[in-house]
Amino acid sequence: MHWALRTGLTLIIAAIGSFAISTLGIPGGMLMGGALTVSVAALSGFPATMPNGLRNVLFVCVGLSMGANVAPDTLQLIGQWPITLGALALELVVIVLVCGIVLRRLFKFDTGTAYLSSFPGHLSFIMALASTGVGNPRQIVIIQVQRVMFLTLFAPIGALFLPVGHYSGASTELIDMTTLAMVAAGCAFVGWVFTRLKMPAGYVLGSMACATAMKLTGFFDGALPPILVDLTFVGMGALIGSRFAGMTRAEFMQAAFGGTVSTAITVAITTAFALGVSFFVSMPIGQIWLGLSPGGLESMGALGIALGYDTAFIAAHHVARLLMLTIAIPLVVVLVKGREASALRP
Repeated sequence: MHWALRTGLTLIIAAIGSFAISTLGIPGGMLMGGALTVSVAALSGFPATMPNGLRNVLFVCVGLSMGANVAPDTLQLIGQWPITLGALALELVVIVLVCGIVLRRLFKFDTGTAYLSSFPGHLSFIMALASTGVGNPRQIVIIQVQRVMFLTLFAPIGALFLPVGHYSGASTELIDMTTLAMVAAGCAFVGWVFTRLKMPAGYVLGSMACATAMKLTGFFDGALPPILVDLTFVGMGALIGSRFAGMTRAEFMQAAFGGTVSTAITVAITTAFALGVSFFVSMPIGQIWLGLSPGGLESMGALGIALGYDTAFIAAHHVARLLMLTIAIPLVVVLVKGREASALRP
């Protein structure tokens, strides 16, 4: 099947799921529905795909949407961020230690697989290290993708029990098309520059930085067209679900149980930290949870838009998480290799 046809069918499947789930009134249902239907189709054998070019366009749209939804009082609340960033650092340590021990002792994963599967994020970096002989790459990718999928599916359901966000920076008046085109072009360029500089999630962060700067300096103040936001959610759902393509059901089931348990543990730890932090900062607990969540920047940023939370806060904490993991992951890999070498010595 030609890649263009596969891409078109992937998007159609995502659109059907997105609009079906959105009729249930679940916050973020557009993103959730697309991810669910495409993942089911991929695990059933459909060759779901999202070309890199289209993926980058989606990332620019996510960053643009996040920048357009930056809260007006973000700068006033930055003083509270050290508290949440400190909680994030401690949370990451607890997640990796607890999940690594559970996967190693309860599910009998080897040490490398257990700990690389436990890191909440930075999948490309983790897979690069796994390809050097640390852990089982197939099991690691299944658990990591499963974590993002579960968070995308269940975070909107959890949001039904939380207060509605009140930090949305979007105006009720729509941005005019000329201004939108200029902002989008600027976002695409800055995203390209960030990517060339090897920054994590370059297109998302670059486009968000550009849109945020343009908004805070008064270049634009209108809301994005709802159709653009909806199409972005459909595309992101398709992208998340397509990551299951090529995995057999047998491979998936082999790692799925351990992945489900570790994801549940991760969510419980994140929720406990979010609840604790909420006593010290004046922010909606849902926003704190999305900032501390172990999901991908693109997915959690899209959910932040859908739920009306401050996207600058969410993005800043996910960037901090990626930077922390960039330092922590190689250290753990060195420790794992050292332990394996010691076990082989007579």
